[in-house]
Amino acid sequence: MTTTTRPWGADAARIAVFAALIIALGLVIVPLPGGVPITGQTLGVMLAGLVLGPRIAPLSILTVLALAAVGLPVLAGGRGGLGVFFGPSAGYLIGWIFGVIVIGLIAGSRRLSWWRAGSAVLLGGIGTVYLFGVPVQALVTGVPLGATALSSLVFLPGDLIKAVVATVLGVALQRAYPRAFARTSLRVA
Repeated sequence: MTTTTRPWGADAARIAVFAALIIALGLVIVPLPGGVPITGQTLGVMLAGLVLGPRIAPLSILTVLALAAVGLPVLAGGRGGLGVFFGPSAGYLIGWIFGVIVIGLIAGSRRLSWWRAGSAVLLGGIGTVYLFGVPVQALVTGVPLGATALSSLVFLPGDLIKAVVATVLGVALQRAYPRAFARTSLRVA
């Protein structure tokens, strides 16, 4: 896979497609006690990191978060507004930004292997997101960090399933349509 310079419009379309995918996957929710539901949105986040890479993927996340900030119901359960950035899931939302960067960096710009894709979504899509999400959830809820981390283990089985799905879809998509993975320099052409 090579680095290419592509018109900004092409990248804007890719950013919009993944923002829309993340929003649509927000319709898949499993509510849990503690205020942070299991959602399909993290699957979209993982796929954005794999496909778009570390430079473009954060823009798809920022698009979703900007839409939420202005009050559109784009987050799981139809949530939106500035209040979501002060609630129990705020750290997870911020973790998405850094998670896609980590995923994109690990996945790299070469042919996506099962091992590299799986490692990327585990470390970026789960590890990095939890690294931001758990401490903020503990702070907002007033529950000690250790207890919050322990209670967060309830999300792990669902996140592991999403990581497997993202890995399979990412590798299959690259084999079927490698152009979708071409990295860009973010320059206007």
